[in-house]
Amino acid sequence: MSTVLKAKDLCKTYIVNKRQNNVLKNVNFSIDEGEMVAVMGPSGSGKSTLLYAVSGMDSITAGGVEFCGKSIEKMKEKELAELRLDEMGFIFQQMYMLKNLSVLDNIILPACQSEKVKESRKEIVQRGEALMRKLGIIEIADNDITEVSGGQLQRACICRSMINNPKVIFADEPTGALNRASSDEVMSELAKLNREGTTIMLITHDVKVAAKCTRVIYIVDGNIKGEYNIGRYENPSQLRERERTLNNWLMEMGW
Repeated sequence: MSTVLKAKDLCKTYIVNKRQNNVLKNVNFSIDEGEMVAVMGPSGSGKSTLLYAVSGMDSITAGGVEFCGKSIEKMKEKELAELRLDEMGFIFQQMYMLKNLSVLDNIILPACQSEKVKESRKEIVQRGEALMRKLGIIEIADNDITEVSGGQLQRACICRSMINNPKVIFADEPTGALNRASSDEVMSELAKLNREGTTIMLITHDVKVAAKCTRVIYIVDGNIKGEYNIGRYENPSQLRERERTLNNWLMEMGW
């Protein structure tokens, strides 16, 4: 199994009021193809900063990040932007979509912008519709984004993140703005995508969400304090036991 993401001695420092704030301190980890890795930790521990740093959305202060063998800290901004568009998918807690476009048009927008995609608009639309069918939201394709539920909109964001067939999906609290039922639906879809081979790195505070991942990284004050390998989530009947064992480990970590 090949490594798709690797952080080596990764540091991120902010200067606030002339004072140095070391948010990430010599972080080392890797994610292999096909894994679904959750990053957990207390508020302010550096979880989101870590995701933004390894995905090239934020610059790093020291160390290195390899994405599919490419050192992203050495890339120019245009090259990084193309990498994010073509090889990465993003899902956020706040479901950012353009209000003047339909749900389907929002989903296919990254493919229409990519120089890598050589298909006609008709072919891109067909792929977008196929993703919407797969996630059970094809009926909202022509709706405005204000006319759908939060759960439907987040599943549309998953479709958008998949439209360019990314190597990795980065998700920052993807269920944080959803109720429990919608959260379960969205995580079921992400777990299904992972079983089909999509690599996912996500930030979460929710043990029920993390229990559906293959591995959990626990971060405190910018340092990785521990990792827990749960194995692949295959069956809902496993979930309660996975939640229990993960919760016990998190308590040992100081959760």
